[in-house]
Amino acid sequence: MQKCQQCASPATLHITEVLGQSKFEEHHLCEGCAAKYLNEAQGKTSKTTTAATAVGSSAEDYESGGFSKGECSACGIKFVDFRNSGRLGCPHDYEFFRDDLIPLLENIHGDARHTGKTPRRRPQRKEAETELANLRQKLKTAVSKEDYEEAAKIRDRIKKLEEA
Repeated sequence: MQKCQQCASPATLHITEVLGQSKFEEHHLCEGCAAKYLNEAQGKTSKTTTAATAVGSSAEDYESGGFSKGECSACGIKFVDFRNSGRLGCPHDYEFFRDDLIPLLENIHGDARHTGKTPRRRPQRKEAETELANLRQKLKTAVSKEDYEEAAKIRDRIKKLEEA
């Protein structure tokens, strides 16, 4: 178990802060230290907004960092708000901020599509069903390519699995 970076308690929250293009900072904190960290982060956001306004650029341009500048018509959240809180406002945000979320999800999870997990002790029947589905798809592909020899082999494998 990982320890909090601020104290000796177990780290229960793991925050990845996006600093820029391919620059990330990870924080492993307990709940108490995370609350302090998030409060400080909100304070920094208001300070950077003030600094950006003082320089003459708009605060929204400064904070957006090249991300979408619009806001969701359903809930009113901006992408900057999502970046600061780590939470979207409604289901419509996934589509509205799609262009910004896809690279973020691919970077964090390795893919933008959720594949889920399978149990370690997966029942054998479930494996057979999965293999049957894959073989049927391969059969359709082989027939569409007019590869009838391969299609016959796949058909025979399907029959064996269905009999078992």
